[in-house]
Amino acid sequence: MKDTNNNNIPQEAFDWYDSYAHGGMDRRTFLAKLGTLVAVGYSMTMLTSALIPNYALAEQVSFNDSDIKATYKTFDSPLGHGKGQGYFVTPSKIERPLPAVLVIHENRGLNPYIKDVARRLAKAGFIAFAPDALFPLGGYPGNDDDGRRMQKSLDRAKIQEDFVAAAKFLRAQSVTTKKIGAVGFCFGGYMVNYLAAIDSSLINAGVPFYGTPASKELRKNISIPLLVQLGELDKRVNKSWPDYEKDLKENNVPYTMHMYENAHHGFHNDSTGRFKKDSAELAWQRTVAFFNNTLV
Repeated sequence: MKDTNNNNIPQEAFDWYDSYAHGGMDRRTFLAKLGTLVAVGYSMTMLTSALIPNYALAEQVSFNDSDIKATYKTFDSPLGHGKGQGYFVTPSKIERPLPAVLVIHENRGLNPYIKDVARRLAKAGFIAFAPDALFPLGGYPGNDDDGRRMQKSLDRAKIQEDFVAAAKFLRAQSVTTKKIGAVGFCFGGYMVNYLAAIDSSLINAGVPFYGTPASKELRKNISIPLLVQLGELDKRVNKSWPDYEKDLKENNVPYTMHMYENAHHGFHNDSTGRFKKDSAELAWQRTVAFFNNTLV
């Protein structure tokens, strides 16, 4: 049997998973393609355990951590699905208003990894709010396959309006300084780019992790600083970067892009084999520093 640590898994397996996770192929096709690797000596168990999230691995900050307080808050979304809900996390002791960060999940709802990201931000001294796009359907269902199907079934325009409403809700909270950042991953990265483009007053700074840009006609509205985080091996998202960067330059948008060497799409997600520890830690340090510099 071949050694299937992450370094030895063929690149096409990661590409197949990326396509599967983003609607490019169904589960049956994905598993059939992995079966071609099993035929040449790879273990299916090892392949799937490296590619499919295991959220037991993702917790860096416990929900019982004494330094934070986590709860849920609902908000009105009249142009979206009517009502939204998110995971609201603060430092346990708030002596003055704090800057806030909207945390936006991937294309499968508010899973445990994203909730942990919100807790990490609260631990770092921010107010964090992570909405669940699946709230109108009962919330994240507990597994990513169903979560992806549920999110795909929702009207994308209404989902976008739900996150616009969430940003406005977060800014209105009395515990915030009214300075709002946004960080998002995959679909969430796209949403950060979208929020920056659709209304310049929604957020004050954005960190899109491997997210595609907003539509070209909206990009001229971007004025806030962006910290763009990309993985070198993420061909699908990276092909959109040159055109996006051209528009950012033409519109004098303050931005920095970091391309992480040998990193896959999803490299920050510590629940999967795509996780790249050194890149994820550096990207997170840069994210926290960026928000400390832009939201003060």
